[in-house]
Parts: sequence; C-alpha cells; structure tokens
Amino acid sequence: MSRLMIGVDIGTTSTKAVAYTPAGQVVAHHAVDYPLLRPMPDAAEQDPEVILRAVVEALRQVAQAGTVVGVSFSAAMHSLIAIDADSRPLTRSITWADNRAATWAERIKADADPRTGGNAIYRRTGTPIHPMSPLVKLAWLRHDEPALFERAARFVGIKEYVFFRLFGGWWIDHSIASATGLLESSSLDWDDGALAVAGVRREQLSALVPTTHRVEGLGPDIAQATGLAPDTPFIVGANDGVLSNLGVDAIAPGEVAATIGTSGALRAVVGRPLTDPSGRTFCYALTERHWVVGGPVNNGGVILRWLRDELASSEAKTAGHGDQDTYEALSRIAERVPAGSAGLLFHPYLAGERAPLWNADLRGSYFGLAMHHRKEHLIRAVFEGVMCNLYSILPAVESLVGTSTAIKATGGFARSAMWRQMMADVFDREVVVPASFESSCLGAAVLGLHALGLVQSLDVVSTMVGATHRHRPDAKNAAVYRRLLPIFLALPGKLQDEYRAIAAFQRETSAHDGAA
Repeated sequence: MSRLMIGVDIGTTSTKAVAYTPAGQVVAHHAVDYPLLRPMPDAAEQDPEVILRAVVEALRQVAQAGTVVGVSFSAAMHSLIAIDADSRPLTRSITWADNRAATWAERIKADADPRTGGNAIYRRTGTPIHPMSPLVKLAWLRHDEPALFERAARFVGIKEYVFFRLFGGWWIDHSIASATGLLESSSLDWDDGALAVAGVRREQLSALVPTTHRVEGLGPDIAQATGLAPDTPFIVGANDGVLSNLGVDAIAPGEVAATIGTSGALRAVVGRPLTDPSGRTFCYALTERHWVVGGPVNNGGVILRWLRDELASSEAKTAGHGDQDTYEALSRIAERVPAGSAGLLFHPYLAGERAPLWNADLRGSYFGLAMHHRKEHLIRAVFEGVMCNLYSILPAVESLVGTSTAIKATGGFARSAMWRQMMADVFDREVVVPASFESSCLGAAVLGLHALGLVQSLDVVSTMVGATHRHRPDAKNAAVYRRLLPIFLALPGKLQDEYRAIAAFQRETSAHDGAA
C-alpha cells in the first residue's frame, strides 16, 4: 500500500482531508460539511463537537487508502472558545465572521497608548484591530459578558480544542497564535500590552509551539474511530491562509496568492515580520523564516450565494443541482455584457469588510444604476465587485513586498473560465491556476513532510503543483477596469459616516425584530 501524508483543513463551513503520496499525488479526499450558526445579529459560531466529529470522519474516510506516515493540520484563523476548569466549552467556537465585538474594536483603535493602543498592538503583533481578532473578542467578553469571562479557565481556538480532544494537551502553533492579536511577532511570545487589553493571563493560553511541532499517542477510541495507528505522528501545522500560499507554490519573491472561497484573501511571503504603516495588512507566521503579509476579505463566494438566492433564483432553478452548476450558469449570464457592466459598480460589503478598510460597518450597494441596466448587468457587476474588492488589497501588499509578477489563484472561483479571465483583466497581470487540489491541505501535507524529515525543504512544493490554466490580461478589458477602479476604490472613503449610520439603524431594527 502507498505511504501517505494526510493534510487536514478545518474550515468555516467544512473540514477537508486529503491523502497525498510523498510526491504530492492525491490518493483520497473527503469533506464533511457543517453549518455556520447565527443565533443573533452579528453572531457567527460553530459547534466544537460537530467539528471534532467532522475531523474524525474525514480522517476515517481517507486513512484507509494506504499506510499513513503522518497527519498535518490547517485551520481557519481567529476562532475563540472559552473553556471551564473541567476543560469543557463554555461557548461555541466564535469565528472570524462574528462581528459582535465591533464596538470594542473601535475603542481599542482609539487608544493611543504605546503599550495598549490599537496601532501599537497592531505594529507589534501584525493582526489588525477588528472584531475578527481574538484580542478584540476577549475584550468584548471581558466587559460585556463578565460572568462568563470569569468562569473561563482558558481561551483557545478550534484547532487547539481538536488537538486537546485527540491528545489531551493544549498547544497553539506560532501561525494561529500570530493571528490572535496577542503574539508579539519579533519574539514569538505573548505580548504583555495585548494581554492587558484582553484581560487574560499567560497561563490561560495554550503552550506556544512551532508549526512543525509533533504530537503522538492517539487514545484507543480515537485511533479506532479514525482507523489510524495510535503512534501516528500528528503535526500541529499552521493557519489556512499561510498554508494556502505554500500549497499554490507562492512563496518566492514577486508571487502573490489569491483565494476566493466563501471569503477571500491576497497574500505574499516575506522573510521577516512586516506591518503596514497604514494598518491595511496582516502579517502571520508560516515558519520562523517565512512570514505571510496580505489581507482578507469577508465577501467572496458568499456573495454569489446571495446573488443566486436573492436576485437570480429563477436562473438557479434551471442551472443544475450543485452550487457549481449555479455559478456556471450565472457566469454565462454575466458574459452577455461587456467588461464594466455598462458603468454599474457593486460594492460587495454585505458582511462588513476586513482588508484594506477594516470596517465592520461597511454595507453593500449598487452605484451608477440607470434605466439601461438589465439583470445581466446586475449579475456581472456582482462578479466584478467581488474581484475589484479583492484587487483593493494589492497596492497595500505591493507597498511591502514590491511589484508582483504573477497571481497564483485558488478557490472555488477558479473553476470558472470567465472569472479567471476577469481576475487577469482587473489585476492587469497574468493569472495562474495551479493544479494542486485543496491548497491549504497540500500546504499542510508539505509542512508535515518537512517536519518529519521526509522532504528537505518547503520548496519541494514546486514539484507538486502544475498550472492547469494561464490567463493573460485582455488589453481592452483591462483599460475599462483602469477607468472604473479609481471610482470603486474612492467611494467607501467618502461614505464613512453614512455606513456607520445605516449599520446602526440595521442593528437596532434587527434587535427590535428579534425581540418581537
């Protein structure tokens, strides 16, 4: 039987496991879906036990494909679970998409203290001050849920919880920790100023370990449930963003990785921690010598789901059974009109926004709507709005890493030829879509192979990915976007007060409707 390395990615809406040979060939893969729970306005939570079961089931499905030499993990960033003295969850896993800490993000940003002020903490930790950040979530729980906060013996993320249930110990890798807002980047130790703002002690946090940290000793029940030998080495791994860069082989200078899944991100690798003077980008660890700078957006494929359900439900009914069938149908409709949607812009801020604006109060809108616009214009403008919004991160990233030469793209959007070409046209750069399957899983597997000494360098990933599609910019379309992008990028800055007012109105209305 084949010797296999399994890469596991604990995501926002599913956990995926992919079994690879040491040469990077996919032998087996399996995904287990679960809901993102929204019990109240601005909340976005997951059930930790449901995710644990998803990890076990995904492992069980792929482990039978060969002899497993190791398992390595990727996970979504910024989750937070309060744990009691008996190691039981007091809360669900509060995800990156949860905006209930928005008020505390603004308060921390407004603090100019060099120890506890928002800008100073960002410069030391590389995590922007935003409701997604565990730092900000902790400040919110501390002040708005004091009884719950006082009951908590420790605070962890979802991957830490899974490893605790598998092995009985609490570990947090430098990569996930660097996305908490609590880790000082240069020392790879907890930041005292951030801990003071959060109101937590070091002993309430997990033990810091490298992303290559190895754990063994699965309990008999878990070993039986997964089909893995008890002594199978598990590598704690890193966060999904940095591992996606590794998984698409975007770790060399001039290479930028772009992802559009449920959300989206733009990232590049540097050799040391770097932060943006304007606070537009994050900086997270992959290894001590590989740091990833970039920015995430809330509004990726989730906007297409909204488009499908709310504006194009009749088209969706005739498209096919799966999401991909629907999105292909919407792509074909969008292709009926030329680039620029006849001057119709769509700002996709239906879930607030992270980079580069870091404003949870942003809201979506059409701009330029006129009598000559038809449904196909509205549909294409949504595709273009998601892409232009992702592009808005590029100037900030390039200010830190230099001009990019190529965009290596991954995510569900990459299955659409129309959307891949749109990326090339909007970014005015060649777009390469690697053949690698599930980039974060492959990144985790390569990191695991390196941790176990089965490969000498992370650079081996270049032999594991191919290029299935290459798209060069269409000069005519790129010229259209060069005219429209300045308008698209300028509008959010002109509407800050209006965004704040409408978001407040919506929250009040939602609270009233919920009470009714």
